[in-house]
Amino acid sequence: MAENIYPIYDRMMSRQDRETLLGQHGLMVWFTGLSGSGKSTVALGVERELHARGLLCRILDGDNIRAGINNNLGFSQEDRYENIRRIAEVGKLFVQTGVITLACFVSPTEDIREMGRQIVGDEDFKEVFISTPLAECERRDVKGLYAKARQGLVKDFTGISAPFEAPRNPSLSIDTSRIPLEDSVKLVVEMIMKEQENL
Repeated sequence: MAENIYPIYDRMMSRQDRETLLGQHGLMVWFTGLSGSGKSTVALGVERELHARGLLCRILDGDNIRAGINNNLGFSQEDRYENIRRIAEVGKLFVQTGVITLACFVSPTEDIREMGRQIVGDEDFKEVFISTPLAECERRDVKGLYAKARQGLVKDFTGISAPFEAPRNPSLSIDTSRIPLEDSVKLVVEMIMKEQENL
């Protein structure tokens, strides 16, 4: 019999203990879509609504992750994988603590998102595709990135010089150019609350 080299794990409070304390079920809601599609905007609305309902929530997005834990990563294929791997591992810790975690990342390929799902665990992973069309995302160009990508100033930019693979079977698909923000938020919150019924 192999020696347990991580004995502290056996003495930690269980996930069930933490969820009982919080009165909620930990969950990963993974928002994917093009830059400017509305991932973070919808997530912010969801966070406020969950907070109003007394539920603890944490948003992870490109800005707060790449400024800290992933500040040594670029946008090569290898770095994109490592970016998502680290996000998923951190997100898993939140989920296992009972926190509803909203991850907002372009995560442009099926295999990258599947890696995130495998790390977090299929039963705790809900994929929300913010399916806003490229033309609308580019019209918004909230960070000026599309214009720079068109000028060749930003390399490997998803939707322009790098591909985006739409999810095949997302839990939800929301086009923010057609569905108002309030309704988009409501759809996500309803999905989350359905999961909370299983606590």
